[in-house]
Amino acid sequence: MTAPLEKNPGFAGRRGLLVLVIMDGVGYGKYRDGDAFANALTPVLDKLTLEHPHTQLKAHGTAVGLPSDEDMGNSEVGHNAIGCGRVYAQGAKLVTGALESGALFKGSVWKKLIANVKNKNSSLHFIGLFSDGNVHSHLDHLKGMMDKAALEGVARIRVHALLDGRDVGETSALEYIDPFEEYLAEHREKGRDFRLASGGGRMVITMDRYGANWDMVRRGWETHVLGEGRRFGSAHEAVETLRAETQAIDQDLPPFVIAGGDGPVGPVLDGDSVIFFNFRGDRALEITAAFEKADFNKFDRKRYPQAEYAGMMEYDGDLKIPRQFLVDPPAIDRTMSEFLCAT
Repeated sequence: MTAPLEKNPGFAGRRGLLVLVIMDGVGYGKYRDGDAFANALTPVLDKLTLEHPHTQLKAHGTAVGLPSDEDMGNSEVGHNAIGCGRVYAQGAKLVTGALESGALFKGSVWKKLIANVKNKNSSLHFIGLFSDGNVHSHLDHLKGMMDKAALEGVARIRVHALLDGRDVGETSALEYIDPFEEYLAEHREKGRDFRLASGGGRMVITMDRYGANWDMVRRGWETHVLGEGRRFGSAHEAVETLRAETQAIDQDLPPFVIAGGDGPVGPVLDGDSVIFFNFRGDRALEITAAFEKADFNKFDRKRYPQAEYAGMMEYDGDLKIPRQFLVDPPAIDRTMSEFLCAT
């Protein structure tokens, strides 16, 4: 339900233009130490807050449509909340709800992806940010889909892990990889071929945005799809070795490929299904284009597998990217901009 805005009895009105200004990175924190905004010289803002009505709004948690108050805000969440002018379920909450209700698995896209790998005896691949930061993705979403795929008879899954180190601890990768390997081992004990197949830091491969560095996407394609790159026997070994060699935090670790005696364990092949499990769109658009566009020209893909591809959500509603997605976006009307233009 959306309540109409009531007149503020303490505000007589305004004269002249009304301007909505978004100041990225500006917020009121609890401590001055390390807070650039609190320590900055801001005479204009000081004058405005001294002489005019003002208030503060929460920018995290349920106040902006995230699942819980433990979830930190981010630029996309803030822009969405301000832009629509009210609280609505954001990506993280929408996906969690779709998993818990089972709606995700009842959709035609999920059914198509699962039927594809079962009919062709092929692999189901998951690519995405490998953490529980809940800014771009959440491991619980990944595991929920893997568990359901297992129940539906999928025999082979490959996971391609983009290491975080930004929305979570800078060197926390093994805190996620090691328990996940135990989780995979439990599936393998039941006769399922579920494995980690490749990985690398989120600022080195795959998750570029705004077309700033297509080489990142190229490296991701070569790592996840082609199975090209430095080989290791396990993701744990890869992270330990690369961290010791480079002293890099997780987001900056070089790409790696998991391989055995027969070569890479999980390149993407013709007939496979691929799910990019990030729900946030900005860093998902470019790798999606590489999977979806037959006439793609940003780099030489070398090999273009005929795979069924889907994103977790619709990443760009105007451009309709991706063509297939698992969770429908909310329908937003009567936005803040429309309201301001009409007043």
